[in-house]
Amino acid sequence: MADVVDLCAALLRFDTTNRGGGDSEGEREAAEFVAGVLADAGIEPEILESAPRRANVLARVPGTDPSLPALLVQGHLDVVPADAADWSVPPFAAEIRDGCLWGRGAVDMKDFCAMVLALVSEGLRPKRDLVLAFVADEEDKGDYGAHWLAARHRDRFEGCAAAISESGGYTYHVPAADGRTVRLYPVGTAERGTAHMRLTARGRAGHGSRRNDENAVARLVGALARIAAHRWPVHLTPTVEAFLVRTGEALGVEVDLSDVDGTLARLGPAASLAENVVRNSTTPTMLDAGYKVNVIPSVAQAQVDTRVLPGTEDDLLATFDELLGPDVEREFVAHQAPVQAPVDSPWFGAMAAALRAEDPEAVVVPYCMGGGTDAKAFSPLGIDCYGFAPLWLPEGFPYRALAHGVDERVPLEGLRFGTRVLRHFLTHA
Repeated sequence: MADVVDLCAALLRFDTTNRGGGDSEGEREAAEFVAGVLADAGIEPEILESAPRRANVLARVPGTDPSLPALLVQGHLDVVPADAADWSVPPFAAEIRDGCLWGRGAVDMKDFCAMVLALVSEGLRPKRDLVLAFVADEEDKGDYGAHWLAARHRDRFEGCAAAISESGGYTYHVPAADGRTVRLYPVGTAERGTAHMRLTARGRAGHGSRRNDENAVARLVGALARIAAHRWPVHLTPTVEAFLVRTGEALGVEVDLSDVDGTLARLGPAASLAENVVRNSTTPTMLDAGYKVNVIPSVAQAQVDTRVLPGTEDDLLATFDELLGPDVEREFVAHQAPVQAPVDSPWFGAMAAALRAEDPEAVVVPYCMGGGTDAKAFSPLGIDCYGFAPLWLPEGFPYRALAHGVDERVPLEGLRFGTRVLRHFLTHA
């Protein structure tokens, strides 16, 4: 039986940096390690490569009641780049200091992968069959990982009713109105969709010193200014509404759904879990135009990071086109639908019960992720996807800043807490 801390440290020592655009390393070695742990536990793993060295591991753990629908447990093995010069420790050395395990991927998300491996290693007997997926390429587009698996190996996921993965089930300490500190545990039940767009403005090329009313750069900048200044209306999804109501109740503050901005102001630090998902967002992020300062180019382009709440895309695109005006065209560079799982479901109830079994004062609330995960690959298969990677965190621990940040680390006790919670969930759900 392998210890979760040792397993997490071993995973962190694999440099699985994903630079995007197909440029990655170490995924094959990490996948072989995972497969070895599974094989040692008597589970037969399958390594599937979407391209040379872009490796994914699939396995099935039999449950005690095979009549129940299976549960998909999925996590990614790749990580974002880390510049060692910025870190206090080498990012792939897996050092232990100050009660934490340090390294790139410690909370995103090799901690969860290690918990799953630790449970399998100890001989976990889940209530239902588990389909395990340790995937590549989540930190880019998932084309070599989850999306490839869902498209090319859909049969491996047949019978899965729900899935769990990253970004939920961690401790969030929030001051209440009466001076208490409430321990929230947000569980992801939704994600905004991705509708990244490339904008192209065309015009008449010419000399920079001369008047030009068909300047492509000016047309593009005008459109971007309108997009950046636009205030998208509030749209409350079932997940966000439930978050606001239940969090407000736990904190003892007034919740007025007709005044969402005022409600968020009263939630204090907890507002950060909802403030980015009460509206759609369209954020200009990239510009490309011209090749010489005294030449007006005929084409100018930009990219806009667009995030879409469930049920709002048609209205967003219609408004977006009005903001663009007649001289700018758009096209999708990434387009993935929002994810939405039932809030009040037996799955959510089982997650809440597992957290309360280890922390009786846990307040478990649903929340919507502002970005995205590999749930976007598995949700179209009819699988209800939840963000549930349980982790205990001490008060003041900068968890949300560490994913993709400098000096990423995970508390050792947090790993052990998460493993116990996950064991309870998998043996009872």
